[in-house]
Amino acid sequence: MAGSIGQPKAEALTELLLTMFRSNNATLAWGDRIVSPLGLTSARWQILGAIVMADRKQPVAWLARDLGANRQNVQRIVNDLQKDGLVSFEPNPHHKRAQLVVLTAKGRQTYEAAMDLYNPLVEELAESLPPEDVQAAQRVLSALRTKLETSTAE
Repeated sequence: MAGSIGQPKAEALTELLLTMFRSNNATLAWGDRIVSPLGLTSARWQILGAIVMADRKQPVAWLARDLGANRQNVQRIVNDLQKDGLVSFEPNPHHKRAQLVVLTAKGRQTYEAAMDLYNPLVEELAESLPPEDVQAAQRVLSALRTKLETSTAE
């Protein structure tokens, strides 16, 4: 068959990657439905979460790195969040141009409201999945991410 991989491991990984792409799309759509009443999208919610989870104030480039996302895309979303009053910018003592992104009170309230909507839904979703399967999937996806991030593929 033309285009066939031929190696069982590679075929299994290809199936996993395709499932991961589809799952990612379904997850983003699910997230969009959850937070749309708050005027958020999954992308905006994800960035608010990265700000909340960071151990210190960070510039956009660091947020993008932590998310494994494109800096320009994160910058665009952060700018939108700032226009909506969910984040603000503070001077960065270590870099003149790379301002620090800070959650506002409105941003924290919005994030907490999103989590209040999310928590019962994710608990319901988790009920049908054995914890050991979720942990195994987490290990595989983490290993895959590390391998892809350190890959020298051209």
